[in-house]
Amino acid sequence: MLSIIPIKALDDNYIWLINETENNFAYVVDPGEANAVISTVTQLGLNLAGILITHHHWDHTQGISELQDFAGNNLPVYGPAHEQINGVNRPFSGNEHFKLEFLNDIVDVIAIPGHTSGHIGYHIQGALFCGDTLFSVGCGRLFEGTAKQMLYSLTELTKLADTTKVYCAHEYTLANIKFALAVEPNNQALIDYQQWVIQQLELGLPSLPSTIGLEKDINPFLRCQQYSVKTAVEQYCHHSCDNEDEVFKQLRLWKDNF
Repeated sequence: MLSIIPIKALDDNYIWLINETENNFAYVVDPGEANAVISTVTQLGLNLAGILITHHHWDHTQGISELQDFAGNNLPVYGPAHEQINGVNRPFSGNEHFKLEFLNDIVDVIAIPGHTSGHIGYHIQGALFCGDTLFSVGCGRLFEGTAKQMLYSLTELTKLADTTKVYCAHEYTLANIKFALAVEPNNQALIDYQQWVIQQLELGLPSLPSTIGLEKDINPFLRCQQYSVKTAVEQYCHHSCDNEDEVFKQLRLWKDNF
């Protein structure tokens, strides 16, 4: 059975630790710092077996070198082939399938550019590790890609089963909800989710994982085809949006300036 544990890092990052409960080998996703990982695996009596990287930003990669020194034995580091990341020795472009040595399930690699040009995600046993592409109730900024690319990437993720758990890399949920309510103030699912997230955070618990099904109901960036989102965006940008690409582009600009 897959066990997924959040490791808080930096200001608002999550490093996800993955292992099968029947063994003591673990993988981590996007280690922005090494010390938090080393402390956690040591405390849990686990051996670090590999690293999964989604994109090149420092807050997702800064811990690679130190963790390679810590684990030794040519630690496997999986990451995007089209981004320059020191330490990556197992590059992937997307649409690949591979097996991690100490996990029972096949890992599906998904190309999800937009936030960065070579961003990838990993789908493992109904769990999606999507870095900074999809957030709960949001999506990543367009630092290197285009709005069209990001919309395509998010659309690909919505094709996953609704029960797929979404493990993104930042605790941005409450701030994202504030924007989403400006777009869809009458979305009852979103209003209910806000109350749940507030309760989670007050207890010191993460708001993640979300699910693909939930995000389809509450995330404006996955709802550009909805009349309520389209009309709100048109009111914001003061012109008609002829297609979903334009709605998404203007929605992302709105969020950037919110």
